[in-house]
Amino acid sequence: MTWASGGGLKVRIREVRCKSVLNKSGIADWAVNCYSGCEHGCVYCYARFVSRFSHPDEPWGSFVDVKVNAPQVLGVEAGKKRIGRVFVSSVCDGWQPAEERYGLTRQCLEILLRRGYPVTILTKSLLARRDLELLAGREGVEFGVTLTGLDERLTRLIEPASASPSQRLTMLGDAKAQGLRTYAFVGPLLPDLSDREEHVLPLLRAIREAGVDLVYVDRLNPRYGVWPAFRSLLTKHFPHLTERYRRVLFDERVRKEYSWEFRGMLTRVAANLGMDGRMEFCF
Repeated sequence: MTWASGGGLKVRIREVRCKSVLNKSGIADWAVNCYSGCEHGCVYCYARFVSRFSHPDEPWGSFVDVKVNAPQVLGVEAGKKRIGRVFVSSVCDGWQPAEERYGLTRQCLEILLRRGYPVTILTKSLLARRDLELLAGREGVEFGVTLTGLDERLTRLIEPASASPSQRLTMLGDAKAQGLRTYAFVGPLLPDLSDREEHVLPLLRAIREAGVDLVYVDRLNPRYGVWPAFRSLLTKHFPHLTERYRRVLFDERVRKEYSWEFRGMLTRVAANLGMDGRMEFCF
């Protein structure tokens, strides 16, 4: 067991062994996660649910279990299971800082590509640029980054150990230059902090300039563990918004009205930018 620093937390890193790594997913046919837990420690992360029983007393972002035998296990599974699209990674960032030391995600990508599996990547880490040469020109590969806005002060609060928005946009452009199909996952956009037209317009314009093929947009969702984390952040930095968020997340009427107005604004902005045919909503 070792320790590292990430997102303002001391991160406990433990090496473990897994029995399976190519697992069924609701996002794609399969998902590969070489790590359990994530050093990025994003406040809104839905993946907290994976720690509900295995790490009940450890804050999200304070632990990472490294599946040191993941490539060996995948090598066996990929030869037995049906070919289908693989999402890398669904409950962690496959290129979080631990990957620089262990290189498990890259090894697994090499296996998947060799076996003919189409791959969808989603990351917030600049380390993923390391693997662009491996992915370059490959059919069936989609490369995406998560973007929650352009305000770097805000992203430092909600994504404390991730690459900056400008760095992620540059990486999208790099991926496009390598002949990859690219996408941006925009979200969650936060009520009154990053969801207004004045926030969305420059963000979508920057994404358009990066040449992405598709944009997915999501709102903030009250998944397991998210509200306590957000309530703590709001209390410290934006106390005047705490009640607003509680209502948007948990009052059914307010949430429905908010979602309708939010979607309408996004549709209008995308149309004005000529991006309406490239946007899909996740709500």
